[in-house]
Amino acid sequence: MSRAPLSVWIVCGEESGDQLGAGLAAALRGRLGDGGVRFGGVGGARLEREGLRSLFPLADIAVMGFVEPLLRLPTLIRRVRQTVDAIVAARPDVLVIIDSPDFTHAVARRVRRRLPRLPVVNYVSPSVWAWRPGRARRMAAYVDHVLALLPFEPEAHRRLGGPPCAYVGHPLVEKRALLRGDRPLDHALARPPVLLALPGSRTSEVTRLLDIFGETVGRLQRAGLQFTLKLPAAPHQEARIRAGVAGWPVQPELVSGEEAKLAAFRSADAALAASGTVSLELALAGVPMVVAYRVSALEAAILRRLVTAPSAVLPNLILGENAIPEFLQEDCTAEKLAAALGPLLADTPQRRAQLAAFATIDTRMDTGGETPSQRAARIVLAAARGAGA
Repeated sequence: MSRAPLSVWIVCGEESGDQLGAGLAAALRGRLGDGGVRFGGVGGARLEREGLRSLFPLADIAVMGFVEPLLRLPTLIRRVRQTVDAIVAARPDVLVIIDSPDFTHAVARRVRRRLPRLPVVNYVSPSVWAWRPGRARRMAAYVDHVLALLPFEPEAHRRLGGPPCAYVGHPLVEKRALLRGDRPLDHALARPPVLLALPGSRTSEVTRLLDIFGETVGRLQRAGLQFTLKLPAAPHQEARIRAGVAGWPVQPELVSGEEAKLAAFRSADAALAASGTVSLELALAGVPMVVAYRVSALEAAILRRLVTAPSAVLPNLILGENAIPEFLQEDCTAEKLAAALGPLLADTPQRRAQLAAFATIDTRMDTGGETPSQRAARIVLAAARGAGA
């Protein structure tokens, strides 16, 4: 007698989760065959291409920051209830929640009360190591397994009393060859060296950092340093950035689009970057960097009270040491940025120390021949087969 297809429900809350979910769905189909698995839940265009018919548009619940979730609260509550009711009615073999904890964890908690034996897997750990560490212990009541993108997260959950947690790998690991190309970490610098400026993709980041980055470039030029300047611009920010760099003392070459960005990373010798995922992209590309960030005074006050992480830079957290200079808030000045960035444009001890750190990151983020999606699929399949709803 043929076996019924495995029923996997995936619930995500934004585009990045949709991308991870689609990779997971494809990996599950790769293991079980097209007829061996069926999907339900909440997702975007990528998951729908893998066969998931979303209960409602992802835009209904894709919110960010502190204020927007409060403004959209009635819609979010209604969609949580709708999602929970649909999962209970479907009684899948496993539920996978992906990132967006304000929405996905609200769903998981309610599902656990109504279907206590349904395995729940959380793909992308909340940042319990950075703020609100008590979430880890609370998650243990409704999450059976956490799939971590960062190699230090399993130990953080163990220390904080969270659910079992396994490192599956960051999706950027799969892009390392595209980011770095075939050049070794200790490659010779270009003459003149290529400097990347990366002021972020959000309007608030670009607004706060663009003038400071321009002043930093001017200081480097006045110090007699020669370099070629490139600025990969998010398409939706290109017009704002083009206007903002018009007065820079060194005019950057603006590049737009993913292919052009990857080519810029492969050619770069150093970078000045906003804090965020781009720092991990640069580390995997083997590009020494200085990281800068500014938020509003109100946000800074909130973050100082809540955040416990020793660094705002992902590569530093992976290394367990502040190998990459970071300048936040009042320390984010052109003078300090230029002083840290200048030595990275030559063969110096500062540059060599970052390149050695990147080799360590390569080792720590290794996924042993499996892609992150394949690792995640293996654990989800084990969870589904280990318990029933």
